[in-house]
Amino acid sequence: MKTTNSLQRVLAVLDAFSEARLEWTPEELMKELGYSRPTLYRYLKTLKDAGLLMSTRSTGFTLGPKVVEMDYLMRKSDALVLHGPPYLRSLTDKYSCTALFVRWYGNKILCVASECSANNPVSSYPRGRPMPLGRGAIARSIMAFLPRPHLRRLIEFNLKELRSVGLGDAVEEILKSMNRVKKAGYAVAHGEVTPGALGIAAPIMRRILVDHSRRRHAAKRGDAVEAIPFEQAVLPVIQRAADVIALDEALDALASRDAQQARIVELRFFSGLSIEETADVVGVSPSTIKREWIVAKAWLAREMRETGS
Repeated sequence: MKTTNSLQRVLAVLDAFSEARLEWTPEELMKELGYSRPTLYRYLKTLKDAGLLMSTRSTGFTLGPKVVEMDYLMRKSDALVLHGPPYLRSLTDKYSCTALFVRWYGNKILCVASECSANNPVSSYPRGRPMPLGRGAIARSIMAFLPRPHLRRLIEFNLKELRSVGLGDAVEEILKSMNRVKKAGYAVAHGEVTPGALGIAAPIMRRILVDHSRRRHAAKRGDAVEAIPFEQAVLPVIQRAADVIALDEALDALASRDAQQARIVELRFFSGLSIEETADVVGVSPSTIKREWIVAKAWLAREMRETGS
């Protein structure tokens, strides 16, 4: 991690801890991070006082109890953790498998919830264990739906691993592979993360988001869904739970009428893609996306008014 200010330098101390390195002595950290002794000890005291680090008997440091407290708070606030397990169990009840919900940050993807029904699972990624971003179906199902400039940077950073799994030799070739994943809506990988394991992954943004919003809305207002203008519902940041619920119900009706228009709305609203990025996924021109987007918005707004959503 490149450090440019004091806060980043403190965070770099925490970032040094990993599954492969659970404990550090001050001398080892000074050598690893290049900090002077007074600077490092000042950072260690700050982190220890905050509960983010604690001392060990061997004069070293490891992660502290504050991390456990923060995980407890996240479990009570993360929509995937609160409302996602039934989706995982619906998979593990039907198939002998391990089902995971994963979040992406920086150059890592992290398991936040998992269920397993396999008698002898060949891989194990419990909550909190990071997974590689350059290999596997989960990584591709996340990367493929990112905006093109961000995706390009991640490909360049993970180019060696992405090449090793056969996605292409050059960045442009790998971008085409990612575009195929976007068009399919899911990714499949064979033994890329764990030998012998088949991975299948897809983004679940819409369904989890809608269910979480429905529960929040029910807790605050009861079962009724308030009326909202559609243009308000397509704001990039969803501020009102009822907006999402009403849009989801209208979107299901649109899908039965015009599947492509419904797909465009999902990509624009739930995935946050631009007109050009949506055109890449759907495989039509940007002008077609613009035209279909306008028609879909008008139809959805009318549908939501007529149904009282």
